[in-house]
Amino acid sequence: MPTINVLPKEIYQLIAAGEVVERPSSIVKEMIENSVDAGAEHITVEIKNGGSTYVRITDDGCGIEREQVKKVFVSHATSKISSADDLNAIGTLGFRGEAMASISAVAKVELLTKADSEDVGTRYEIAGGEEISIDDAGCPKGTTIVVRDIFFNTPARMKFLKKDVTEGNAVAGIVDRMAISHPEISFRFIRDGKQTLITSGNGDLKSAIYSVFGREVSESLIYVDYAYDNMRVTGYVSKPTASRKSRAMQFFFINNRLVKSATAMAALEQAYKNSIMVGRFPMCVLNIELNPALVDVNVHPAKIEVRFANEKPIFDLIYYGVKSAVEADRSVKEADFSPKLEQIYDTPSKVNQTYTSKIDFFKKKEEPPVQQSFKIQPGEGFYQSSKSTLHSPRASYTLDIEYEDNDEQQKISEAKPETVHIDEVKSSIAEEVQESPVTCDENDNKNIGFKLIGEVFKTYLIVEIENELYFIDKHAAHERMNYEQFRAQETVETQMLLSPVAVNLSKDEFNALCDNTDLLSQCGFEAEPFGDSAVIVRAVPSLVGDSDVKDLICEIAEKLLEHKTDITPDKIDWIYHSASCRGAVKAGDNTSPEEQRLFVAKLLSMPNIRFCPHGRPVFIKISKYDIEKQFGRV
Repeated sequence: MPTINVLPKEIYQLIAAGEVVERPSSIVKEMIENSVDAGAEHITVEIKNGGSTYVRITDDGCGIEREQVKKVFVSHATSKISSADDLNAIGTLGFRGEAMASISAVAKVELLTKADSEDVGTRYEIAGGEEISIDDAGCPKGTTIVVRDIFFNTPARMKFLKKDVTEGNAVAGIVDRMAISHPEISFRFIRDGKQTLITSGNGDLKSAIYSVFGREVSESLIYVDYAYDNMRVTGYVSKPTASRKSRAMQFFFINNRLVKSATAMAALEQAYKNSIMVGRFPMCVLNIELNPALVDVNVHPAKIEVRFANEKPIFDLIYYGVKSAVEADRSVKEADFSPKLEQIYDTPSKVNQTYTSKIDFFKKKEEPPVQQSFKIQPGEGFYQSSKSTLHSPRASYTLDIEYEDNDEQQKISEAKPETVHIDEVKSSIAEEVQESPVTCDENDNKNIGFKLIGEVFKTYLIVEIENELYFIDKHAAHERMNYEQFRAQETVETQMLLSPVAVNLSKDEFNALCDNTDLLSQCGFEAEPFGDSAVIVRAVPSLVGDSDVKDLICEIAEKLLEHKTDITPDKIDWIYHSASCRGAVKAGDNTSPEEQRLFVAKLLSMPNIRFCPHGRPVFIKISKYDIEKQFGRV
């Protein structure tokens, strides 16, 4: 029978520390919360090497009297609660009395403090839970805590720390959140000797948001101030026209405490329903003020998870507060009339040329010949930039399109559907089930003749093949073509952007992107850090071009953040999914009849294409029999 042992102090302290101290950012969060609770008006945070070797927090709060200094590092010692009843209405950020004891158990800590009632300050040192010294010190009112060499006595945990840039970004994210949750406090953040953040501390939330996230974000905000059932929500939300690809910029606070709440997120997004595109998410900085007795913050040692006594009033408060603010906003997205690159660099002979939303790669000849042959490589995309040509190991084929030499006949031929024959295409249409995706049998080598009926809703191509009608979703089909081209390449071909694109991300998204630079490079992106939480993109896959680069990078960053613990090798696949979608022709884009014919020919030459990378069908089939049955002919 196993023996029950009473753990010694040095072991159970390390176990307790693991619940609070996960990384340098955990230390910074706990110490900033103590500074806020101490009534500080100015807080300075300084880190070196991502915080793993050096963290300093300085505040001008009330300070600590000398006889109380040693109690700071005793487990379950706190000045914020004194009885069990206090747990029912916690009004401070800290209350457990575990943070400083846990930090001192795994790091070397130096405390410098002076209370207003004292003439001389106190300097106290402790390392690994063992006291080193306590002395007099000259210092101003307030507290300075220096933490060095995190996990110096637990090397097994030190190896789980990330790169310095990753840990530093995590710390920066904590400082950002604390700065916007307490605009009345001036925050200063110094990273490796460089000041990266300073807030005014004037109490203006929008000013704090400007300091943290920049002008672009601050100018796209709507003010929210709504009271309901003795509760109040204040803060800012983004305009519907300034939505994002992820929820990374949603910040909720309960009585100025940063929290994660599924109820709050659901209420926010429901308020934007019918005002924002599907797949887009609003940004917010919202503080909910309510009776502390109605919310339980004593759920997890990190104190970020909360439990409400009643979820419904919280949902209604956020929903009606945000919805009323959004509906009151009358701003409209401004149109971009800046000239396109191809218009800027065009020659005078092309001034009158009409450009669609996609570059017209199959421009009509001035005088079409009687017969023209197009030699098409199956790896070539119909809507991709002409700067690159991608090749697939498939065999080439010849497409013959006949044109009438007479101008009148040409007009007629353009008005009526034309039959195009493709030779040597290894595909056939099988599976004659109504409204089912098309399947092709590569073993059947016969000529396929198709008649292009036309296009409807600028989205779907209608094609007649052997007494059957096929409805083709051109975006889904082109997306899958791009995806197959990505997969066929040993090395993804890239193109340099004419002007590098800077993309602002949240700290977490930036962190996820920096951790996967090799993966991005493998997928054809050239991106590097550009400032505190931004990346600059210099090159993208050739299939993508220079459109929607910002949204694409934001989408990839959000997916990397969402799947940061995913060790499966299919990360490249869903990056290809995103890139393929961005590079594909969009529903509503204009395509010429010639483009449509070539597109269908290309599609039918690729028998493996049945669904887009997201699982939507590319083809829908309706047989002649089914149509005649509806008309009562059979």
